[in-house]
Amino acid sequence: MSNINRKNEKIIAVVGVSRDEEKFGFKVFNDLLRKGQNVYGVNPNTKVVLGQKIYSDLRNLPKIPNLVITVVSPKVTEKIVDECISLGIKEIWMQPGSESEKAIEKAESNGISVIHDACIMIETNKDEDLLLKL
Repeated sequence: MSNINRKNEKIIAVVGVSRDEEKFGFKVFNDLLRKGQNVYGVNPNTKVVLGQKIYSDLRNLPKIPNLVITVVSPKVTEKIVDECISLGIKEIWMQPGSESEKAIEKAESNGISVIHDACIMIETNKDEDLLLKL
């Protein structure tokens, strides 16, 4: 099986995708697309980014993601954790600035694996197979 096909097996949702190329919501989404990841964007205020349909919330995605990446405020991340719990999502990556102790504790106490204090773009540049290991 080629590495490209293995990458596409994991479904990723980036919550906080932005049309603004200077924002990390855009940068993370663009980086994952360029790396060949199977990624959906989530933002209730945006319809299309980089030619990709953007969804209003996790419930409206065509498939339930294996991994959710938050690029939003800590208060919004706390709400996203609730959505992940209700959808049975077991992995969440909280980009720097999007995490809160409340969100981390709630996710972990509900069986969700949490990564925080690390930038997904930097970490996947160090190890391109990192997402396969999660």
